[in-house]
Amino acid sequence: MSEPNRSDADPVRRVLLLAHTGREDARDVARAFCKALTAHGIVVRLIEQEAADLELDPALFEPGIETVPTSRPEDRALTAADCELAVVIGGDGTILRAAELTHGTGTPLLGVNLGHVGFLAEAEYDDVESTISAIVERRYTSEERLTIDVQVFQGKKLVSDTFALNEVSVEKAARERMLEVVVEIDGRPLSRWGCDGVVCATPTGSTAYNFSAGGPVVWPGVEALLIVPISAHALFARPMVVAPTSVLAVEVLESTNGAGVMWADGRRTVELPPGARIEVRRGTTPVRLVRLHDSPFTDRLVAKFGLPVQGWRGASERRRRDADESAQDLADGVDRGPHA
Repeated sequence: MSEPNRSDADPVRRVLLLAHTGREDARDVARAFCKALTAHGIVVRLIEQEAADLELDPALFEPGIETVPTSRPEDRALTAADCELAVVIGGDGTILRAAELTHGTGTPLLGVNLGHVGFLAEAEYDDVESTISAIVERRYTSEERLTIDVQVFQGKKLVSDTFALNEVSVEKAARERMLEVVVEIDGRPLSRWGCDGVVCATPTGSTAYNFSAGGPVVWPGVEALLIVPISAHALFARPMVVAPTSVLAVEVLESTNGAGVMWADGRRTVELPPGARIEVRRGTTPVRLVRLHDSPFTDRLVAKFGLPVQGWRGASERRRRDADESAQDLADGVDRGPHA
Protein backbone atom coordinates (compact mmCIF):
# COMPACT_ATOMS: atom_id res chain seq x y z
CA MET A 1 0.00 0.00 0.00
CA SER A 2 1.19 3.53 -0.72
CA GLU A 3 -0.02 6.83 0.67
CA PRO A 4 -1.26 9.66 -1.58
CA ASN A 5 1.26 12.31 -2.52
CA ARG A 6 1.16 14.91 0.21
CA SER A 7 3.85 17.20 -1.15
CA ASP A 8 3.12 20.90 -0.94
CA ALA A 9 5.54 21.74 -3.77
CA ASP A 10 2.64 22.09 -6.20
CA PRO A 11 -0.24 23.96 -4.48
CA VAL A 12 -2.70 23.00 -7.24
CA ARG A 13 -4.51 19.74 -6.68
CA ARG A 14 -5.85 18.10 -9.80
CA VAL A 15 -8.12 15.07 -10.32
CA LEU A 16 -8.94 13.35 -13.60
CA LEU A 17 -12.60 12.36 -13.88
CA LEU A 18 -13.76 9.69 -16.34
CA ALA A 19 -17.37 8.57 -16.63
CA HIS A 20 -19.65 6.30 -18.63
CA THR A 21 -21.52 9.30 -20.00
CA GLY A 22 -23.97 7.11 -21.90
CA ARG A 23 -25.73 6.49 -18.58
CA GLU A 24 -27.84 9.17 -16.93
CA ASP A 25 -26.91 8.09 -13.39
CA ALA A 26 -23.20 8.27 -14.28
CA ARG A 27 -23.67 11.79 -15.67
CA ASP A 28 -25.45 12.87 -12.47
CA VAL A 29 -22.69 11.45 -10.26
CA ALA A 30 -19.99 13.02 -12.44
CA ARG A 31 -21.61 16.45 -12.13
CA ALA A 32 -21.79 16.00 -8.35
CA PHE A 33 -18.07 15.21 -8.20
CA CYS A 34 -17.23 18.23 -10.36
CA LYS A 35 -19.25 20.57 -8.19
CA ALA A 36 -17.95 19.24 -4.86
CA LEU A 37 -14.28 18.90 -5.77
CA THR A 38 -13.99 22.34 -7.36
CA ALA A 39 -15.77 23.81 -4.32
CA HIS A 40 -12.84 22.47 -2.26
CA GLY A 41 -10.26 24.03 -4.55
CA ILE A 42 -9.46 20.92 -6.59
CA VAL A 43 -9.15 21.26 -10.36
CA VAL A 44 -11.13 18.62 -12.25
CA ARG A 45 -9.87 17.45 -15.63
CA LEU A 46 -12.32 16.00 -18.15
CA ILE A 47 -11.99 14.50 -21.60
CA GLU A 48 -13.41 17.02 -24.11
CA GLN A 49 -16.16 14.71 -25.36
CA GLU A 50 -17.24 13.76 -21.85
CA ALA A 51 -17.34 17.42 -20.80
CA ALA A 52 -19.69 18.01 -23.73
CA ASP A 53 -21.82 15.00 -22.74
CA LEU A 54 -22.07 16.37 -19.20
CA GLU A 55 -23.12 19.78 -20.59
CA LEU A 56 -20.71 21.58 -18.28
CA ASP A 57 -19.41 25.09 -18.86
CA PRO A 58 -15.85 25.21 -17.44
CA ALA A 59 -16.13 28.97 -16.99
CA LEU A 60 -18.77 28.47 -14.29
CA PHE A 61 -16.40 26.57 -11.99
CA GLU A 62 -13.71 27.91 -9.70
CA PRO A 63 -10.84 26.93 -9.54
CA GLY A 64 -12.05 25.51 -12.81
CA ILE A 65 -12.50 22.51 -15.03
CA GLU A 66 -9.86 21.53 -17.56
CA THR A 67 -10.66 19.65 -20.74
CA VAL A 68 -8.22 17.56 -22.76
CA PRO A 69 -8.51 15.90 -26.18
CA THR A 70 -7.82 12.16 -26.56
CA SER A 71 -8.18 11.69 -30.30
CA ARG A 72 -4.43 11.24 -30.88
CA PRO A 73 -2.00 8.90 -29.06
CA GLU A 74 0.11 11.87 -28.00
CA ASP A 75 -3.00 13.46 -26.45
CA ARG A 76 -3.82 10.32 -24.49
CA ALA A 77 -0.30 10.23 -23.07
CA LEU A 78 -0.97 13.58 -21.35
CA THR A 79 -4.51 12.82 -20.13
CA ALA A 80 -3.51 12.09 -16.53
CA ALA A 81 -0.42 14.31 -16.32
CA ASP A 82 -0.11 16.01 -12.89
CA CYS A 83 -3.30 14.34 -11.59
CA GLU A 84 -3.12 12.86 -8.10
CA LEU A 85 -5.76 10.28 -8.98
CA ALA A 86 -8.44 9.41 -11.51
CA VAL A 87 -12.05 9.05 -10.39
CA VAL A 88 -13.81 6.55 -12.63
CA ILE A 89 -17.62 6.46 -12.63
CA GLY A 90 -19.28 3.42 -14.17
CA GLY A 91 -18.61 -0.31 -14.14
CA ASP A 92 -15.50 -2.45 -14.56
CA GLY A 93 -15.50 -1.73 -18.29
CA THR A 94 -15.12 1.99 -17.60
CA ILE A 95 -12.27 1.26 -15.18
CA LEU A 96 -10.51 -0.84 -17.83
CA ARG A 97 -10.85 2.10 -20.23
CA ALA A 98 -9.33 4.35 -17.58
CA ALA A 99 -6.47 1.89 -17.07
CA GLU A 100 -5.79 2.14 -20.81
CA LEU A 101 -5.88 5.95 -20.84
CA THR A 102 -3.61 6.29 -17.80
CA HIS A 103 -1.28 3.35 -18.49
CA GLY A 104 2.32 4.18 -17.66
CA THR A 105 1.53 7.35 -15.70
CA GLY A 106 1.29 5.79 -12.23
CA THR A 107 -1.98 7.63 -11.62
CA PRO A 108 -4.12 5.58 -9.18
CA LEU A 109 -7.70 4.77 -10.19
CA LEU A 110 -10.66 5.19 -7.85
CA GLY A 111 -13.69 3.36 -9.19
CA VAL A 112 -17.26 4.31 -8.27
CA ASN A 113 -19.38 1.35 -9.29
CA LEU A 114 -22.62 1.93 -11.15
CA GLY A 115 -22.49 -1.42 -12.94
CA HIS A 116 -23.27 -4.92 -11.76
CA VAL A 117 -20.56 -6.77 -9.81
CA GLY A 118 -17.83 -4.14 -10.11
CA PHE A 119 -14.84 -5.99 -8.67
CA LEU A 120 -12.39 -3.26 -9.65
CA ALA A 121 -14.38 -0.46 -8.01
CA GLU A 122 -13.81 0.70 -4.46
CA ALA A 123 -17.01 2.69 -3.88
CA GLU A 124 -20.70 2.23 -4.67
CA TYR A 125 -23.39 4.69 -5.71
CA ASP A 126 -24.44 5.26 -2.08
CA ASP A 127 -20.85 6.15 -1.10
CA VAL A 128 -20.51 9.27 -3.26
CA GLU A 129 -20.47 11.83 -0.42
CA SER A 130 -18.01 9.86 1.72
CA THR A 131 -15.81 9.23 -1.33
CA ILE A 132 -15.65 12.95 -2.10
CA SER A 133 -14.69 13.64 1.54
CA ALA A 134 -11.96 11.00 1.39
CA ILE A 135 -10.47 12.62 -1.72
CA VAL A 136 -10.63 16.13 -0.28
CA GLU A 137 -9.02 14.99 3.00
CA ARG A 138 -6.59 12.59 1.24
CA ARG A 139 -7.91 9.66 3.29
CA TYR A 140 -6.99 6.94 0.84
CA THR A 141 -4.18 4.61 -0.07
CA SER A 142 -3.32 2.80 -3.28
CA GLU A 143 -2.11 -0.68 -4.13
CA GLU A 144 -0.33 -2.01 -7.19
CA ARG A 145 -1.97 -4.68 -9.33
CA LEU A 146 0.01 -6.98 -11.58
CA THR A 147 -0.55 -6.54 -15.32
CA ILE A 148 0.48 -8.57 -18.36
CA ASP A 149 2.34 -7.43 -21.46
CA VAL A 150 1.14 -9.03 -24.70
CA GLN A 151 2.90 -9.29 -28.04
CA VAL A 152 1.40 -10.66 -31.26
CA PHE A 153 3.62 -12.07 -34.01
CA GLN A 154 2.85 -13.11 -37.56
CA GLY A 155 5.90 -15.03 -38.65
CA LYS A 156 8.81 -13.07 -37.22
CA LYS A 157 7.00 -9.75 -37.51
CA LEU A 158 5.70 -8.06 -34.36
CA VAL A 159 2.24 -6.78 -35.30
CA SER A 160 0.90 -5.69 -31.90
CA ASP A 161 2.35 -4.79 -28.50
CA THR A 162 -0.17 -4.06 -25.75
CA PHE A 163 -1.01 -4.80 -22.10
CA ALA A 164 -3.94 -6.01 -19.99
CA LEU A 165 -5.04 -5.54 -16.40
CA ASN A 166 -7.58 -8.39 -16.36
CA GLU A 167 -6.82 -10.78 -19.20
CA VAL A 168 -5.95 -11.44 -22.79
CA SER A 169 -7.99 -14.01 -24.67
CA VAL A 170 -7.41 -15.90 -27.90
CA GLU A 171 -10.79 -16.82 -29.38
CA LYS A 172 -12.21 -18.33 -32.53
CA ALA A 173 -13.34 -15.73 -35.04
CA ALA A 174 -16.21 -17.79 -36.46
CA ARG A 175 -18.87 -19.33 -34.25
CA GLU A 176 -19.18 -22.50 -36.33
CA ARG A 177 -15.45 -23.30 -36.41
CA MET A 178 -13.15 -24.65 -33.71
CA LEU A 179 -9.78 -23.02 -33.11
CA GLU A 180 -6.69 -25.26 -33.20
CA VAL A 181 -3.94 -23.98 -30.92
CA VAL A 182 -0.84 -25.22 -29.15
CA VAL A 183 0.10 -23.74 -25.78
CA GLU A 184 3.67 -23.19 -24.66
CA ILE A 185 5.00 -22.34 -21.20
CA ASP A 186 8.56 -21.14 -20.66
CA GLY A 187 9.67 -22.19 -24.11
CA ARG A 188 8.30 -25.75 -23.86
CA PRO A 189 5.10 -27.10 -25.49
CA LEU A 190 2.34 -27.99 -23.05
CA SER A 191 -0.60 -29.23 -25.10
CA ARG A 192 -2.50 -28.89 -28.34
CA TRP A 193 -6.16 -28.02 -28.03
CA GLY A 194 -9.13 -27.85 -30.34
CA CYS A 195 -11.15 -25.25 -28.45
CA ASP A 196 -13.24 -22.10 -28.44
CA GLY A 197 -10.29 -20.16 -27.07
CA VAL A 198 -7.72 -19.65 -24.31
CA VAL A 199 -7.70 -17.05 -21.51
CA CYS A 200 -4.47 -15.78 -19.96
CA ALA A 201 -5.32 -13.78 -16.84
CA THR A 202 -3.89 -11.91 -13.88
CA PRO A 203 -5.01 -12.42 -10.27
CA THR A 204 -7.02 -9.19 -10.63
CA GLY A 205 -8.71 -10.66 -13.70
CA SER A 206 -9.40 -14.00 -12.02
CA THR A 207 -12.93 -12.82 -11.13
CA ALA A 208 -13.66 -11.72 -14.71
CA TYR A 209 -13.48 -13.80 -17.94
CA ASN A 210 -11.23 -16.34 -16.19
CA PHE A 211 -13.98 -16.96 -13.62
CA SER A 212 -16.65 -17.41 -16.31
CA ALA A 213 -14.39 -19.86 -18.14
CA GLY A 214 -14.04 -22.04 -15.02
CA GLY A 215 -10.72 -20.72 -13.76
CA PRO A 216 -9.80 -20.26 -10.09
CA VAL A 217 -10.33 -17.14 -8.01
CA VAL A 218 -6.88 -15.88 -7.03
CA TRP A 219 -6.36 -13.31 -4.28
CA PRO A 220 -4.92 -10.08 -5.77
CA GLY A 221 -1.89 -10.21 -3.47
CA VAL A 222 -0.75 -13.45 -5.11
CA GLU A 223 1.85 -13.02 -7.82
CA ALA A 224 0.98 -15.49 -10.57
CA LEU A 225 -0.31 -15.87 -14.11
CA LEU A 226 -3.33 -17.97 -15.06
CA ILE A 227 -4.15 -19.89 -18.23
CA VAL A 228 -7.58 -21.39 -18.88
CA PRO A 229 -8.78 -23.25 -22.00
CA ILE A 230 -12.33 -22.52 -23.16
CA SER A 231 -14.41 -25.59 -24.09
CA ALA A 232 -11.34 -27.60 -25.14
CA HIS A 233 -11.80 -31.03 -26.74
CA ALA A 234 -8.98 -32.74 -24.83
CA LEU A 235 -8.42 -35.08 -21.88
CA PHE A 236 -6.04 -32.56 -20.31
CA ALA A 237 -7.70 -29.17 -20.39
CA ARG A 238 -7.53 -27.82 -16.86
CA PRO A 239 -7.02 -24.28 -15.59
CA MET A 240 -3.41 -23.71 -14.60
CA VAL A 241 -1.57 -21.26 -12.36
CA VAL A 242 2.07 -20.56 -13.21
CA ALA A 243 4.89 -18.43 -11.81
CA PRO A 244 4.80 -14.67 -12.45
CA THR A 245 8.17 -15.05 -14.17
CA SER A 246 6.78 -17.54 -16.71
CA VAL A 247 6.24 -16.67 -20.36
CA LEU A 248 3.03 -18.03 -21.88
CA ALA A 249 2.55 -18.46 -25.61
CA VAL A 250 -0.43 -19.49 -27.72
CA GLU A 251 0.05 -20.38 -31.39
CA VAL A 252 -2.77 -20.67 -33.89
CA LEU A 253 -1.85 -23.76 -35.87
CA GLU A 254 -1.32 -23.46 -39.60
CA SER A 255 -3.73 -26.35 -40.05
CA THR A 256 -6.62 -24.63 -38.27
CA ASN A 257 -9.72 -24.18 -40.40
CA GLY A 258 -10.35 -20.49 -39.94
CA ALA A 259 -8.79 -17.66 -37.96
CA GLY A 260 -8.74 -16.38 -34.42
CA VAL A 261 -8.92 -13.04 -32.70
CA MET A 262 -7.09 -11.68 -29.66
CA TRP A 263 -8.82 -9.46 -27.13
CA ALA A 264 -6.97 -7.47 -24.44
CA ASP A 265 -9.29 -6.60 -21.54
CA GLY A 266 -12.19 -6.91 -24.01
CA ARG A 267 -11.15 -3.56 -25.51
CA ARG A 268 -8.22 -3.92 -27.91
CA THR A 269 -8.38 -6.55 -30.61
CA VAL A 270 -6.02 -8.09 -33.17
CA GLU A 271 -6.86 -10.64 -35.86
CA LEU A 272 -4.95 -13.92 -35.63
CA PRO A 273 -4.57 -15.74 -38.95
CA PRO A 274 -3.23 -19.33 -39.00
CA GLY A 275 0.38 -19.27 -37.84
CA ALA A 276 -0.03 -16.25 -35.55
CA ARG A 277 1.54 -16.38 -32.11
CA ILE A 278 0.91 -14.37 -28.96
CA GLU A 279 3.31 -14.14 -26.04
CA VAL A 280 2.20 -13.15 -22.55
CA ARG A 281 4.47 -12.18 -19.69
CA ARG A 282 4.29 -10.17 -16.50
CA GLY A 283 3.80 -6.49 -17.27
CA THR A 284 6.57 -3.99 -16.66
CA THR A 285 4.07 -1.37 -15.47
CA PRO A 286 1.49 -2.22 -12.77
CA VAL A 287 -1.85 -0.46 -12.39
CA ARG A 288 -2.55 1.32 -9.11
CA LEU A 289 -6.03 1.06 -7.57
CA VAL A 290 -7.22 3.36 -4.79
CA ARG A 291 -8.36 1.84 -1.53
CA LEU A 292 -10.65 3.67 0.89
CA HIS A 293 -11.03 0.75 3.30
CA ASP A 294 -8.82 -1.99 4.74
CA SER A 295 -11.40 -4.73 4.31
CA PRO A 296 -9.88 -8.06 3.19
CA PHE A 297 -10.49 -9.51 -0.26
CA THR A 298 -12.55 -12.29 1.32
CA ASP A 299 -15.15 -9.78 2.47
CA ARG A 300 -15.19 -8.20 -1.01
CA LEU A 301 -15.74 -11.63 -2.56
CA VAL A 302 -18.62 -12.40 -0.19
CA ALA A 303 -20.26 -9.01 -0.79
CA LYS A 304 -19.89 -8.96 -4.58
CA PHE A 305 -21.19 -12.51 -5.12
CA GLY A 306 -23.65 -12.51 -2.23
CA LEU A 307 -22.06 -15.67 -0.82
CA PRO A 308 -23.93 -17.40 2.06
CA VAL A 309 -21.94 -17.20 5.31
CA GLN A 310 -24.73 -17.62 7.85
CA GLY A 311 -23.70 -19.84 10.75
CA TRP A 312 -20.02 -18.87 10.61
CA ARG A 313 -18.38 -18.84 14.03
CA GLY A 314 -14.89 -17.54 13.36
CA ALA A 315 -12.56 -15.87 15.84
CA SER A 316 -13.88 -12.35 15.30
CA GLU A 317 -17.45 -13.56 15.60
CA ARG A 318 -16.61 -15.37 18.86
CA ARG A 319 -14.96 -12.23 20.24
CA ARG A 320 -18.03 -10.21 19.37
CA ARG A 321 -20.32 -12.76 20.99
CA ASP A 322 -18.14 -12.96 24.15
CA ALA A 323 -18.12 -9.15 24.39
CA ASP A 324 -21.91 -9.09 24.13
CA GLU A 325 -22.19 -11.74 26.86
CA SER A 326 -19.75 -9.87 29.13
CA ALA A 327 -21.71 -6.66 28.71
CA GLN A 328 -24.93 -8.47 29.55
CA ASP A 329 -23.36 -10.13 32.62
CA LEU A 330 -22.11 -6.75 33.82
CA ALA A 331 -25.58 -5.32 33.42
CA ASP A 332 -27.04 -8.30 35.34
CA GLY A 333 -24.35 -8.24 38.04
CA VAL A 334 -23.16 -11.77 37.17
CA ASP A 335 -19.53 -12.83 37.78
CA ARG A 336 -18.74 -15.97 35.77
CA GLY A 337 -15.12 -16.14 36.96
CA PRO A 338 -12.07 -17.16 34.89
CA HIS A 339 -13.28 -20.76 34.38
CA ALA A 340 -16.88 -20.04 33.41
